[in-house]
Amino acid sequence: MLLVHDATRPSKMTTTRCVFRVVIQALLVSAVFAFSGVVAGAEYVRPPPGRVILTEHTGPASHPQQVHVSVVGAKHMRVSWVTDDKHVRSVVEYGRASGNYTMSGAGDHTSYRYFLYSSGKIHHVTIGPLDPSTVYYYRCGMAGDEFSLRTPPAALPIELALVGDLGQTEWTASTLAHVGKTDHDMLLVPGDLSYADTQQPLWDSFGRFVQRHASRRPWMVTEGNHEVEAAAAPPLPGSPRPFAAYEARWRMPHEESGSASSLYYSFDAAGGAVHVVMLGSYAAFNSSSDQYRWLARDLAGVDRRATPWLVVLLHAPWYNTNAAHQGEGEAMRKAMERLLYEARVDVVFAGHVHAYERFKRVYNNEANPCGPVYITIGDGGNREGLALDFEKNHKLAPLSVMREASFGHGRLRVVNATAAHWAWHRNDDADSVVRDELWLESLAANGACRQQQGDPDVDNAWNDEL
Repeated sequence: MLLVHDATRPSKMTTTRCVFRVVIQALLVSAVFAFSGVVAGAEYVRPPPGRVILTEHTGPASHPQQVHVSVVGAKHMRVSWVTDDKHVRSVVEYGRASGNYTMSGAGDHTSYRYFLYSSGKIHHVTIGPLDPSTVYYYRCGMAGDEFSLRTPPAALPIELALVGDLGQTEWTASTLAHVGKTDHDMLLVPGDLSYADTQQPLWDSFGRFVQRHASRRPWMVTEGNHEVEAAAAPPLPGSPRPFAAYEARWRMPHEESGSASSLYYSFDAAGGAVHVVMLGSYAAFNSSSDQYRWLARDLAGVDRRATPWLVVLLHAPWYNTNAAHQGEGEAMRKAMERLLYEARVDVVFAGHVHAYERFKRVYNNEANPCGPVYITIGDGGNREGLALDFEKNHKLAPLSVMREASFGHGRLRVVNATAAHWAWHRNDDADSVVRDELWLESLAANGACRQQQGDPDVDNAWNDEL
């Protein structure tokens, strides 16, 4: 059941008044976070936020809710869901035909407390081995509705949808509807999922809100600032740890990629032709940190002859000409940019700034034909609205190719070992409209970049259409 609440019109339903108060509290908490953490927030004005959509669970306590799937290695997928009934088994039955479950998998479960809030039973079950590009029908906990998913392809081409800073508003619903209208193999999210901001029932609402999409295609996510949910400093006895809800609900394959933290990890797609690195903007990242050492090992282990495409996601953008969140990614850029450059990362996607922006190939604040293309796509539809103020005279403005404050999503279609097509779809029109697109050449296929790999002094006169 979807309940759309307008802040100007109080609800008459007794059952929703409590949830409405949660939304108001969330807005107040967000205002405190913005004031304390983002000085630039006072320098630009956003339009009125979209209305929050609250999604309730109307089924029995034993029935699954908040179902979503993610990839685990080349031939397995993880099914995650929540039940209010704490006695439901963590089991997934599945098969190739509807209602005919010839296989099953068992997993584990967890739960967490956030002050007075207690989560439901959070189940995680890995199923497989699975065949690529195949539809499987599945049922969670041996009860409730049947779901279906399609596994990603084992070779190129592959289509990756990208959207950041989602939330659960009418604009978010529009964005996800546009994503779902055309086919894709996987959705990548560079942080900021539910915008619960300590109001834990909003995590439950978000899981139900995205279930129709996240149960059908794998969602691979990394954390943003709205996932931190840290208690006051100094923390009170029994205070929840940072990222408690995010880590419990959205389990990603960090262990499989050799990472000791769920806040950063990597995975392969299309049979290893694409290597995706999910970095943590809110985990330690300096040269002595675990994340830095893990990233160096991970990138060093990529054979670009077998893996022609390297894609990185993080939350706080390293390159940004918007007044919003100016400089927040700079320390991480200074610490890690050289690692990405020397590995010849093809493209870096970020969120955080609620707008779209694409840069030329860049390294160390200068155009560089062997650097990544940097793209900000924090325009999923969150309740805070858009970041409208792009600085025309910003020092990076000559490197910014396209920038627009509109909601939308992006699509990266990796066609073969040398070519990929990027398109940004704006959805503040009646239909999703392509507003920016380009063809990318893999840096692994670029002879000049291969010869100069590890050398930052690349010939900047080299003609590059980006």
